[in-house]
Amino acid sequence: MSPAEAIPLCVDLDGTLIKTDLLWESALRLITRNPLYLFAILFWFLRGRAYLKSEIARRVELNPAALPYHDEFMHFLREQHAHGRRLVLATASNYSLAECVATHLGLFAEVIASDRQTNLRSRTKAARLIERFGHHGFDYAGNSGADLPVWREARQALVVGKARHDLPDAHVFPCERRLLHHLLRLLRPHQWAKNLIIFVPLLTAHQLDQSTNLRAAALAFAAFSLCASGLYVLNDLLDIEADRHHANKRNRPFASGALPIPLGFVLVPLLLTGAAAFAAALPGRFALAIAAYLGLTTAYSLWIKRVALLDVFLLAGLYTIRLVGGHEATRVSYSAWLLVFSMFIFLSLALVKRFQELHTYNSHAHGRGYAPSDLELIASLGSSSGYLSVLVLALYVNSEQVRVLYHHPLRLLLICPLFLFWISRVWLLAHRGGLHDDPVLFALRDRMSYLVALLTLLIIWLAMQP
Repeated sequence: MSPAEAIPLCVDLDGTLIKTDLLWESALRLITRNPLYLFAILFWFLRGRAYLKSEIARRVELNPAALPYHDEFMHFLREQHAHGRRLVLATASNYSLAECVATHLGLFAEVIASDRQTNLRSRTKAARLIERFGHHGFDYAGNSGADLPVWREARQALVVGKARHDLPDAHVFPCERRLLHHLLRLLRPHQWAKNLIIFVPLLTAHQLDQSTNLRAAALAFAAFSLCASGLYVLNDLLDIEADRHHANKRNRPFASGALPIPLGFVLVPLLLTGAAAFAAALPGRFALAIAAYLGLTTAYSLWIKRVALLDVFLLAGLYTIRLVGGHEATRVSYSAWLLVFSMFIFLSLALVKRFQELHTYNSHAHGRGYAPSDLELIASLGSSSGYLSVLVLALYVNSEQVRVLYHHPLRLLLICPLFLFWISRVWLLAHRGGLHDDPVLFALRDRMSYLVALLTLLIIWLAMQP
C-alpha cells in the first residue's frame, strides 16, 4: 500500500487510535466527580446510546494528551499524514470528544462521529462512509474486536490488535496481549503479604500449633486478601487520571489501557463478594473489622489520601485493623502492648513511604497534600515513631504478660537493638533514594531484613527455653 495514494484512510478511535474507550473513560470521570451521576447515566441510557454519549460528553473535560495511544499505529499515521494522505477519524464516540482528540493530534482532516441523535455503530458508520467516499472508496483501520460491516465496504482493512481469520488480507498492527500478566498486576497478589499480620496474635500468644485457630486465621487472611485486591481495582479506576501523570503509575493496567475499564466494574463486586463469603465463616466481630477496613480504605481512595498527615495515620491504622481482625478471627485475647507497638511501627513505615515518594520525584506529589519542603519534617516524625515502637517493645519485656509466656523474658531485650538497626537502615536507604518500593514489600525482598527476622525468632526461642 503506497502512502501517496489519494484514497482516504478512515481510523476508528476506541481500541484503535487509543487503547481505551472514551465512553467508559468519560462516564468514569463523571461518576468519580459525583457518584450520584450513576443514576443519571442509567436514565440517559434508557433514552438511547447516542443521547447517553451526548449528555456525558457535555459534562466532562477530556485531556487528550494523557490518553494511552497505540504508539506503533500512531507512528504509521504520522508517516501517512507526512506523505499527504487524507486521514479521517471515524468513531462511535461523541463528536465533541472525538474532535478534541483530533485537534490535539493535528493529523485528521475530518471527523465523523456520533451526535445527539445518531449513534455511529458499525452498520451506521459503514453507511455514513459509503455516502461520503463511495463503495470501496476508503481504507479502514479498526481494532480486532470491531464488527465487519465497515471493513466489508472498505477497499483495504487495517487491524490494530490480533489478526482476524475473516480478514486474511488485512494489514495488522500487533499489540501486546499479556492479559494474565496485567490482571495479576491489577490484583497485586504480592501485596497480600501484608495480611500475614493476621497471624501475629497467634505467634505472640504461642498458639500457632492449634489447628482450629490456624484455620480461622487462614480464612481471615483470604478475606482480607480478596478485599484488598477489590479495593486496589477500585483505587486504580478512581486514579486513572492521576496515575497517567505519574512516572511509574502510568503503566498500571487501567491507566495504560492494557485492561478495559468495564473489567474493573466486574472485578470489584466479585472480589468483595468473595471476601464477604470468607468473612461469613468467621465470628461476627471479624466482619466488623473487615467492614472498617473496607470503609476506611475507600475513604482513603476518595479523599483522605489528599490530606497531609491524615493519610499516613490512616495507612498505619489499616495495618492495626488487620491485627484486630486476627484477634477477632482466632479469639486470641488482645494485647495492648502489641496494638501500641503496631501503631508506632506502621506509622513510621507509612511516613517513610511518603518520604521516598517526595524524595524520588522532588516535586509536589500529584493529588497529594505534601510539598518537597516537608521532607525534613516527615523524616523526623517517621524516625521518632519507629524508635518509639522499640521503646514500647522494651517496656513490654517487663510486663506481667511476658512473665507468663517466657521463662527468660529479659533475653527479649536483645530484639530491641535489632529493631533499632532495621528501622534506622530503612530510613537511611530512603534518605539515599535507595528505597524504591513499599517498605513492607521491601522487607520481603531484603536479605538483611530476613536476617533480622531470623535472629528475632532465635531470641524468642531462647527466651522460651526453661
